Amino acid sequence: MAASSDVLQGTLDLLVLKALALAPMHGWGISQRIQQLSRDALRIGQGSLYPALYRLERKGFVKSDWSTTENNREAKYYQLTAAGRRALSSEQREWRRFADAVDLVLVAEG
Repeated sequence: MAASSDVLQGTLDLLVLKALALAPMHGWGISQRIQQLSRDALRIGQGSLYPALYRLERKGFVKSDWSTTENNREAKYYQLTAAGRRALSSEQREWRRFADAVDLVLVAEG
């Protein structure tokens, strides 16, 4: 898969929620974690990530606080809320259902 910031439409929120389910992180950390977990297949640009974080925060799925990074810099850390955990669970089910349906089409013969 080519490295791209063009994450399938509708999957960015799911990826961000999943990254934050693993640990609270700042924006750069979230994009690095997604890249690492996808084995460099997915790269999330700042221009996509921060609008997603803003959208998720507005929905009450994440909350943020300023804190000091491991490099002694101030950064906004994001963490999942209880509503965010429920949304992640729901979106994971929907994604698996979608992926299974696509797979059924791809393996079809004749």
